[in-house]
Amino acid sequence: MVKSVSIAVRLIAGAAAMALLLISLTATDASAQRQRTIVGERYVPTIWIDPDGCEHWVIDNGIEGYMTPNRTQDGRPVCHRTNVCLTESTDTLFATGSHSLRPGAADRLAAFFRSRNDTAFVVYGHTDPRGGFEYNMALSENRARVVANVAIANGGRVATVRGFGPMNPVASNNSAAGMQQNRRVEVLCVQ
Repeated sequence: MVKSVSIAVRLIAGAAAMALLLISLTATDASAQRQRTIVGERYVPTIWIDPDGCEHWVIDNGIEGYMTPNRTQDGRPVCHRTNVCLTESTDTLFATGSHSLRPGAADRLAAFFRSRNDTAFVVYGHTDPRGGFEYNMALSENRARVVANVAIANGGRVATVRGFGPMNPVASNNSAAGMQQNRRVEVLCVQ
C-alpha cells in the first residue's frame, strides 16, 4: 500500500509539474505573440494608372479608394485620354538581350521627353517570343524601366511601367520583319 501511495504521489507531482510547465509555455507563447503583433505601419497614399488608362488611388491602408472605369464601344476600359506618342524599336535602343541603352539613344529619348507637355507617361516594353516567356517578360520590363528613368531624369512624371514580353504582338512572329516590329517600347502620353 505504501508503494502504491508513493507511486500515486509521484504521479500527482508529475502531473502538477506538467501543468505548471504548460501554463508557463502558454504564457511565453502569448507574450511572444504580443511582441510579434504589428500595431501599425507607415502608409503612403498611392495613385497609379493601369495599362488600360484607368486611374486608381488608395489611402488609409486601402480602406478608401476609387477607380474610374470608362469603357469604349467595344468594352475596353479607357479612363484617361492617352495616346501612343512614341513607338521606338528596341533594336535602335538596345543591343540584343540587353537593357542598356545604345550610344545616342538616351539623348534621343531625353529630347523627346523634354519636348512634351503631358501630365504623365506610361511606358510599355514588348519583345518577340524568342528566348522564352519568363526571360522576355523580365527583359521587356527592364527595358521599359530604362526608358522611364530617362523620362524621369528629364522632368517627366511616369505613371506606369509595364513589360508585356511577347503577349501583345503588332505583327506576325513568323518572319524576321514581323518579330522586329514586335520588339518595341511604347510611350503613352496622358493628357
